[in-house]
Amino acid sequence: MKYLRTVLPPVLVGILAIAGWELTVKAGRIAPFILPAPSAIWAELVEQRGNVFDAALASGANALAGLIGGAVVAVLVAMATSRVRLLSEISVPFAAVLNALPIIALAPILNNMFETTSSVPRRLVAGIIVFFPVFINTLRGLREVDPTHRELMDSYAAGGWTFARLVRLPGALPYVFTGLRQASSLAVIAAVVAEYFGGLQDGLGSRITSAAAFTAYPRAWAFVVGACVLGLVFYLTTLLLERIATPWKTRS
Repeated sequence: MKYLRTVLPPVLVGILAIAGWELTVKAGRIAPFILPAPSAIWAELVEQRGNVFDAALASGANALAGLIGGAVVAVLVAMATSRVRLLSEISVPFAAVLNALPIIALAPILNNMFETTSSVPRRLVAGIIVFFPVFINTLRGLREVDPTHRELMDSYAAGGWTFARLVRLPGALPYVFTGLRQASSLAVIAAVVAEYFGGLQDGLGSRITSAAAFTAYPRAWAFVVGACVLGLVFYLTTLLLERIATPWKTRS
């Protein structure tokens, strides 16, 4: 019953929004070339399901590589930063600069640095976008250590690595996953948007721009739906991993 009360309202709102969208387009209030009807998008999605799936796999691979790479680097930098004050003063402003970099400026530059058949630029873009939320949240978690735990480990004469492995990292896990939940969707967005600026034409972003260029707007929206589903899969997978890694948080 609890899950029903949580899930039912947004589902009903979504159904009503789609119905209103369909009726508005059918009534001629919105031109189909500006915003196609949901029924037209669905028909195109069914017809292009194989292409949408293949493109989602390509974009998903880039997003996953960027998510893993960016998250690992972010956690390692956060661990080093939390131990050394000088690194903290340098890394936090640097991370803020990275977060301020626009994808539309970053992607073309990286594309020109690598071969046109390389997926590295898109994965780098995703990794850079992922870095900031994971880094900031992990750093916050590493800094918030219970004084009682610190005193206990000091009484055992625990070394820095032992203290980090047994206290700091487990305590920071909820913060790490908070950053990962934010970064999971951002990785998909970054990977798809990076595909707008050249390179391999195998992902969702390149398929969207190609369909729009040929005025096949329902097809373009079908690939947009594929990108939305891909982002949702990434988010739900991260949420599932969080529940597995932090069972005490779920029970509380």
